Amino acid sequence: MTDEALHPFGPHFGFGLYVHWPYCTRICPYCDFNVYAAKDRDPSLLVEAICDDIRAHRQRMPDHGALDSVYLGGGTPSLLAPADVERILAAADEVFGIRPGAEVTLEANPNDIMRADLAGLKSAGVNRLSVGVQSLRDSALAFLGRDHDADGARASVARAMRVFPSVSVDLIYARPDQQADDWQSELEDVLALGMPHLSLYELTIKEGTAFGLAVGRGQINPMPDDDQADMFELTQQILEQAGLAAYEVSNHAMSPEHQSVHNMIYWQGGDWIGAGPGAHGRVTVGGHRYAYEAHRRPEVYMANVQTLGSGWGEAERLDRNAIAQELLAMGLRPATGIDIARVEAVAGRPVSREKIGVFVEQGWLTFDQGVLSLTASGRLLADAITAQLAP
Repeated sequence: MTDEALHPFGPHFGFGLYVHWPYCTRICPYCDFNVYAAKDRDPSLLVEAICDDIRAHRQRMPDHGALDSVYLGGGTPSLLAPADVERILAAADEVFGIRPGAEVTLEANPNDIMRADLAGLKSAGVNRLSVGVQSLRDSALAFLGRDHDADGARASVARAMRVFPSVSVDLIYARPDQQADDWQSELEDVLALGMPHLSLYELTIKEGTAFGLAVGRGQINPMPDDDQADMFELTQQILEQAGLAAYEVSNHAMSPEHQSVHNMIYWQGGDWIGAGPGAHGRVTVGGHRYAYEAHRRPEVYMANVQTLGSGWGEAERLDRNAIAQELLAMGLRPATGIDIARVEAVAGRPVSREKIGVFVEQGWLTFDQGVLSLTASGRLLADAITAQLAP
């Protein structure tokens, strides 16, 4: 049995810190994240609580080494001043250590990039920006509730790339009534920006969001599933031809050094701390895997950190089935696939070779020397395949 099968999950597959900053200048109609209006809030108390929460994690995880990545997401962490980012990173480095050359990502909106002190953020320790462009079409940006236009998005990416060695751009496609030729043209415009990483997400309508309510009223008609699948395949084709092949279902990189280290920790079964209101974490302690979520309301999160020494809201020890299913679901997402022995070691029983054979025959999977991977066509059926193979 391989070392990975003997130790199928945990920090040896990567160790990261996710920091959730919950405030936004505007709540997008498609967003179902834990976000709140920024207004004129003083960020200092929440920054202090996040730092204290990070410190509290060391007591629970005394054997974890230095961090391979830090990801500041949200919400809109680009609303933070460089000094606040530096405080958070200093706390993480103080209690866990941040490895030399570790990936430190900050999500940023285009308008924030144009007015932010990018040199200050870089000096604070950020070395990668993830820019929420979402579209290069003004009509689509208005529909998506964004507060920037296409020219501003282009200018922000250009400014980010002059400062940071790695820049990623987020896009949303498969929008209602979007046409394939328009999307191809938009993708070509995005590729002309020259960024080394793209994350592309099909528009998903979530219950409780403004879009979800609009669908219920018949004001929005989501793109049919078959049309979404066609859009996905077109996207893969265009980006592969452009030299940004998919290294994961929704993520494309120009070269391996621009692949997201932090997301690979999720996909490979590593550990990550979640700090900030509503942040999720997965940590391995004493051979057991725990899932937890911090309190969602900022005021409750801050109060709990201050009085209880922890921002945790809910925490549970995952059983073998839950761990195995999560390993399989996440491990199939990257192009590298997953060693099936890891899943079987956790589950205590084999994954059906008969089902694997059927999916290989259909051209949806490859199975080579124990490593199970989705093909390009299999990525369209990732959830269904995972459900069928789950031990």
